[in-house]
Amino acid sequence: MEKMPYQSSLDTTPVVATTLMRSDWQQALPLLKGQRVTLRELRADDAASLCALLSTEEVARFISPPPTTLEGFERFIQWTLRQRAAGTYVCFAVTTSDFAAAIGIFQVRKLDAAFGLAEWGFALGSMFWGSGMFEESAELVLDFAFETLGVRRLEARAAVLNGRGNGALRKIGAVQKCVLRRSLERNDTQLDQALYAILDTDRLARRIPLPAGRRFH
Repeated sequence: MEKMPYQSSLDTTPVVATTLMRSDWQQALPLLKGQRVTLRELRADDAASLCALLSTEEVARFISPPPTTLEGFERFIQWTLRQRAAGTYVCFAVTTSDFAAAIGIFQVRKLDAAFGLAEWGFALGSMFWGSGMFEESAELVLDFAFETLGVRRLEARAAVLNGRGNGALRKIGAVQKCVLRRSLERNDTQLDQALYAILDTDRLARRIPLPAGRRFH
């Protein structure tokens, strides 16, 4: 999700149908706990750490521009809460035992009425790259997307020039489907993006262990 769905110019309160049955995640996101990371709902006091970690050129150069000010991230956090309550989008803060404030985010937004088709994206402070925290966080979000949200196909985009981002997606089982030419504009330059997808059946196959003594070659 290199084109962030949040835009300050479109920051309005979503309309929620009164007949909508609100699931637990629409009330509040659950804690997703791994060995080294805990994913939780964004809080207002995450704005400072997100502003410091995600607005650097190293992190932001291959994604649509994130907020650049503390106030901008505060508005973004409030927007995520409204969109979650409306059932259209979720955004998890990545935290660790050493960093209670957010060190990154994982976003999932629905692309159809039933959340069967969705798009996800992520950003992690560069000081945590290569630490394995991305993979652990991604696995938690994938479980949530397929098992709780009911996603059938989860898509992601990565700039073709973003070698780290493409490699990270492949590592967790995403399959490249095509190249979207000149689909991302950054710094007055139009970049090609690779479109990746993970299917619920792909996810299930990766989680089923091979019988004892059997290996593929």
